[in-house]
Amino acid sequence: MYTSIKLPRTSALFISALLGGVIFTSCASSDRSTNQSAPQIAANGAVNQLTARENSISQKAETASSIVRSRPQLIKKAAISLTVNSVDKTVDAVSQIINQQQGDLIGLKQQQPKSDNPRHTATIQLRVAENLLEPTLEKLAKLGTVESRNITAEDVGDRLVDFQARLTNLQKTEANLQKIMDRAGSIRDVLSVAQELSNVRETIEQINAQLKSLQNQVAYSTITLNLQAAVSSTSSQPAFGLQVQETWNKSTHSLSSFSVGLLKLGIWLIVYSPYLLIFAALVYGFNRWRRTHSPRLTQAPESTTSE
Repeated sequence: MYTSIKLPRTSALFISALLGGVIFTSCASSDRSTNQSAPQIAANGAVNQLTARENSISQKAETASSIVRSRPQLIKKAAISLTVNSVDKTVDAVSQIINQQQGDLIGLKQQQPKSDNPRHTATIQLRVAENLLEPTLEKLAKLGTVESRNITAEDVGDRLVDFQARLTNLQKTEANLQKIMDRAGSIRDVLSVAQELSNVRETIEQINAQLKSLQNQVAYSTITLNLQAAVSSTSSQPAFGLQVQETWNKSTHSLSSFSVGLLKLGIWLIVYSPYLLIFAALVYGFNRWRRTHSPRLTQAPESTTSE
């Protein structure tokens, strides 16, 4: 009985020890695999975060560039006509406005009152920054009565993009030609590449000048301001001295014209005098012939004497 009961206890202890070792070994291996995979998971997460950040940055950059390209590049021109009390004072006020707006005075043309146009007029061309166009027009409108006002805009975005693309391609061509020229061996090859390089650089300068001109026109707007006085600056009745002078000028001009006309008539008479003499001789001869051969004229005196 004792031995039959002891054997099962020994086998139970052995099985228990075996199961405990297996469980310990499995737990140790699972902890080791967990510890080994943790850095890999962390590294993969960091890489994924960096990749996602780079993708978001690139998407933002692409979005910003598309916004810049889609923004219209406008060349704005404005024209405004004003009726003012004094053109000279208004011109001074316009100069002050341009200085305040940090603009430029491109041109000024004034016309003083004349007989055919008694009003004093002036035309002023201004240039201001594109974002100051509307405020400048509002200040100019306050200087007088607005007769007309208009603004025109031209989109040159496609031309700017075209010029920039051509400029980039030409610059790459220039760099390639420079490399070829550095590797060229014979003088003939060097001269040929140098000529082509000179043509490319000349084209780059032309396109660069056109590009800068368009960019300058987009950045600055042009304003044409027309001014005219409300009333004539001169009196309706001119002074006595001016009237006398005007009459004297007209009379002397008429006398000179009459003298020239008489001189021309005399020249014509001198040129045609032979024909006039012949015509006068014919008329005189006809009259003589008519008097001598007319019977009535010869008999009338005889009848009178007989009585």
